Formats: sequence, C-alpha cells, structure tokens
Amino acid sequence: MKIGIFDSGIGGLSVLHEAYHMLPSENYIFYADTAHVPYGLKTPAEIESYADEITRFLINKGVDVIIVACNTATSVAIKELRHHYNLPIVGMEPAVKPAVSFVAGQDKGTTDRVLVMATPVTISEEKLRNLLIKVDDGHIVDLLPMPKLVSFAESEMMDSPEVKAYLSEQFSSIDINRYAAVVLGCTHFNYFKPLYGEFFGEGTRFFDGNHGTIAHVADVLGLKVCGDSDRTIHFNDIEEMHLCGNTVYYASGKEVTDRPMLEHFMRLHNRLEEVEK
Repeated sequence: MKIGIFDSGIGGLSVLHEAYHMLPSENYIFYADTAHVPYGLKTPAEIESYADEITRFLINKGVDVIIVACNTATSVAIKELRHHYNLPIVGMEPAVKPAVSFVAGQDKGTTDRVLVMATPVTISEEKLRNLLIKVDDGHIVDLLPMPKLVSFAESEMMDSPEVKAYLSEQFSSIDINRYAAVVLGCTHFNYFKPLYGEFFGEGTRFFDGNHGTIAHVADVLGLKVCGDSDRTIHFNDIEEMHLCGNTVYYASGKEVTDRPMLEHFMRLHNRLEEVEK
C-alpha cells in the first residue's frame, strides 16, 4: 500500500514516524507544505485551498489513503476533502477522549484537569467544540493556544532559551499544578516533550493522536499492525532514512533531494525517537 501523509510543515513527520513503528512494510509519500506554514495563522479559506491542492497532488501520485497529519487542516478541511475525493482520507483528532478517561481513573485530588494545547484555529473550530461536548461531561478540559510552537519546530529550536521563555509565559496564565493530562493538539508539539516535563509534575501524562490515527489507517486498509512496534528506529544517514518505508519526501509539490533538507528531516526523525523513549 502507498500511504500519503501531509502537514503544513514538519509536524506530520511525527505521524510518519509512528507509521514506521506500526506499519513498517508500507510505502509512504510525505508532503510538507513549507511554502504556507504555519496553517494555524491562516484563514479557513486559505487552509481549505492548500489542503485541496495537496490532496489532488497525492492522488496523482497513486496513494491508497491520505492522512491529513495536521489538526488545523483536519478541523477546517476534512469534510470537504471527503466529499470531493473517492479514497479514504483520515484526519487527526486531539486525544481528548483518552486523556479524559485517564483523569477519570485517577484518585481525585488537586490534579484533576486536562489541558489541550493547540493552534488558535484548531481551538476556534467547531470540530474541537463538538468533541468536547461528546467526551468532556465533567467540564475538566481547558484550552491553551500555542501559536509560536509551530515556528519554533520549523526552525529546529527544540531546546532553545526562546522556547523555554515562551512556554513559561504561556503557562503563567494557568494553574499548571491542576493538570493530570496534557493533550498535544498539534503534530508539531511532540518535538518539545522534554521541555514540558520541566513545567508539569512527574505524574502528568501527555497524549497525542498519532498512534490512534495510524491504528485507524491500518483498520481502514485491512493491514496488520506490527507486533514489534516498540523497536528503536534511528537513522545514521539519509539513505537509511529513505529506505525506511520506501519514503519519498516533498516540500510544497517539489521532491526533496537536497542534502541539507533531507538531513533536517533525518534529525527530526531521530528527535522524535528520542523524545518517545
């Protein structure tokens, strides 16, 4: 099977990397819309236009399924994409349901809430509001926009003082000690997991939608998830990265062949592997 994955930028690599763990035998096309990143600061009409253009591109490349590896694009464009194109299109959904279930199963105390971090567009869209209506019966979920994290990730500023200062500023508006669970509602946010741990308590659990998304893709395509999904995937060179999943990388419609960009992707893959361990 050929699986197409697209995102506004490099956040979707976290979904691709999860796919390497769970569906290692499939072929992949990864499309980073670097010309228009970040989507979280664009209008809904612009996002719909970008998502439609990328979907047509991936269909022309012969993919069997498309993963919209962007919470913002999913929130804005997934309905229209599914209406216009006749192939499975799987979107991202913030992992609010498992986070709420996790908190509900804990002993009641002062740490009793769920924080959803996302882009401003994801937070404002109807899709997330409808999800909260369905799963947040106890009204324990709070929303926190994190617009700058996408740009920090794109610039590979994962552990910089600027990121730490930004997180400190954003978290100053909430009672950080109340949260037993944090939902990473943007695929770019996974790169910063080590930094989150400097602010939240040791018992705080972090949730993202990557595993559930790939599990859903496997179900849609009738594929078996790898039983050894916990194996380490670390790339020592570009050639090794290309061979994993027989992946072709695109940046806004152009195949990525230059070594600096490919090495950038490789470092990001390895970062994702490190932060999950």
